[in-house]
Amino acid sequence: MPAKMIRLSVLVLCGLVSGCMVVEFFKPAGPPSNQEIYDVYRQITLDQSTSADVILLFAKPEYGLISQSKSIIAQAGQKKKGHKSWFNMAAFDENSLIVNRKYVFIVDERPKQLFVEPWEGVYFDCQITVPEEVLNEPYANDNARRIAILKQVGADTREDTKEVGTDNAVIATDGMIVGQAIDAAVVKLNASPALAAELSEPQGLAFEELSFDKGRLRMVVDGSVATVKLRLGSYAKKWKVSLEKPVEPK
Repeated sequence: MPAKMIRLSVLVLCGLVSGCMVVEFFKPAGPPSNQEIYDVYRQITLDQSTSADVILLFAKPEYGLISQSKSIIAQAGQKKKGHKSWFNMAAFDENSLIVNRKYVFIVDERPKQLFVEPWEGVYFDCQITVPEEVLNEPYANDNARRIAILKQVGADTREDTKEVGTDNAVIATDGMIVGQAIDAAVVKLNASPALAAELSEPQGLAFEELSFDKGRLRMVVDGSVATVKLRLGSYAKKWKVSLEKPVEPK
């Protein structure tokens, strides 16, 4: 029997044994798609977009719950019965209400299926305006500076997600996932500071992550703006595919 027929027969058998579980996870998840989530992030521009601009981008309440504080607006949602969650978030200068940090996060924790490539993974992008005191610190070398900036990214992500996560469990949980992953990368860099040079390389820094096994992180600093791309699990394994835009599980 051809290999494709064998795999199909096994999947059908799994569906009969486990009810609708397999079918449920192969159904389209419904809006918003990963690409739609990413497109919202892409349309927010640091030092240009205002709080009013962001509110207009988040103006689809059927997609997810909107949470906000004095200086942060976020939209988050769950799909596939809670196995997939996401958020878009923007933080503003409190005086000008201009965006100085933006984030996008997607996590898929679907159960593993026989003969189906596991798709558990995390997709996270952010841009932050790095505080002057962090940029202007007299570091021993460029690697020490890169590590300090990455730590700042982790601290900002934690603080921002915590601020709006008090009334939104999705953002609170997803923010913890990002924080723990950045911590894992920092642990590796603290042990071998020279590896910080890999952060700006196309392949990024590879590191081990407790929940999703594999991780990759890229950080490019241009002037006062740090751009970070973090992938965990399946997204890390498909780094070249998912670096610029999110991909949908097949």
